[in-house]
Amino acid sequence: MNMDCIKEKLKECLTEERYSHTLGTAHCAIKLAQKYGLEEQKAFLAGLLHDCAKCKTNDELLKIIKEELKDIEQGELQNYKTLHAPVGEYFAKKIYGIKDKEILNAIRYHTIGRINMSLFEKIIFLADKIEENTRDKKYSSEIWEILNENEGEKGIDMALFRCFSETIKSLVNRKLKICKTTIDVYNELLDKIKNI
Repeated sequence: MNMDCIKEKLKECLTEERYSHTLGTAHCAIKLAQKYGLEEQKAFLAGLLHDCAKCKTNDELLKIIKEELKDIEQGELQNYKTLHAPVGEYFAKKIYGIKDKEILNAIRYHTIGRINMSLFEKIIFLADKIEENTRDKKYSSEIWEILNENEGEKGIDMALFRCFSETIKSLVNRKLKICKTTIDVYNELLDKIKNI
């Protein structure tokens, strides 16, 4: 499936705001790929498809997870806001024909993260949080400042730590459950930035 077909299909199944967010994430992924020497077209595609399952209801997502995906930990099912990530990886393979493991992993882990995320996974995670179309401009600027003031993966880890800190605060404030993996990633990043 070529890029135009992917965009058309996404436009059909996502809300206007979600589609705008999707394009914003894809363009931000290109900027981050340029900054960190990663493949731009691949980053664009991962950004474009990261929310491809957002069009489904929670019940539909749970049904797909139950019937098709066997490697989902129970803890990941506690928060409905993250269900689209594993289903998104599944859709990327089955509907959009993506075979590239890096793209699939980036889609899979763009919500809760995972221990030892690759640089590519990290930039897609960040692009989702700081894209310019729908995200808070002040927050995005703050993350870009962290990235620009710190060299290489050090800046990425510091920016990710800031994102995970905000996510956990937000979940606590809304009295939502926090997946253990998210806490593990927060702790991993805290150890990394303490040693910088």
